Amino acid sequence: MATVSYAAKDSRTMLRRNLKKALRYPSLTLTVVIMPIMMLLLFNYVFGSALGTGISGTPTGSGEYIDYLAPGIILMAATSGSLTTAISVCADKTEGIVNRFRTMPVSRSSFLTGHVVGSVIQTMTSVALVVGVALLVGFRPDATLLEWLAAIGLLTLLTLALTWICAGIGLVAKNVETASNIPMPLTFLPFLGSAIVPTESMPAGLRWFAEYQPFTPVIETLRGLWLGTEIGSSAVIALAWCLGLSLVGYVWARRTFKTGAKR
Repeated sequence: MATVSYAAKDSRTMLRRNLKKALRYPSLTLTVVIMPIMMLLLFNYVFGSALGTGISGTPTGSGEYIDYLAPGIILMAATSGSLTTAISVCADKTEGIVNRFRTMPVSRSSFLTGHVVGSVIQTMTSVALVVGVALLVGFRPDATLLEWLAAIGLLTLLTLALTWICAGIGLVAKNVETASNIPMPLTFLPFLGSAIVPTESMPAGLRWFAEYQPFTPVIETLRGLWLGTEIGSSAVIALAWCLGLSLVGYVWARRTFKTGAKR
């Protein structure tokens, strides 16, 4: 119990450190928030009338294209936010702060825990801002309170999974530039899913990839929770992906950190 309490106390200290650092240097967080908002406005106002034709819940259906688009862009905000973890972890490593912590009586797990929890808090704050912008431009979910909580829980779980993976990337990257570039495909992977258009409208090869990549079931589950569309097995698949990626990212990041400590 004493060891657990010691690790929890150190983790809280590391969390405060990372949150204060984020408040002191907000440019990275703002950059991550701005991109999903720009994508939301671009696809809704510039391409919306063309892409929305024939999609259920668009001008030819029962609503507007923004209702179809918003869940995918909100998920994009979650993927973009995780990039900050790779950058901040790599910055600490290259600046020698990690080595300094290793010489101090600090719980080894607290460094990664502080970064991951801090990044999840920052990312979910960014997600809330993107949701607010989506509501301002016409997104009209009809979800109940329970469905909202389920959607937030799913986004948090996905953010946690991606954050652990990006923490591992930050530990293996040689510099901050590399750490910012390696996870970049995660930001655009939702576009190769059902974020912008249904997978049924894609060519056969791309359609197969879009249907079986991890972000599509998450997007479809969010649409079902917010808009009442059919979820089917998407919720189970989405949870399986999130839990699996969380486990892989956690184990990889912890082992990478321990391996670095032995060098």
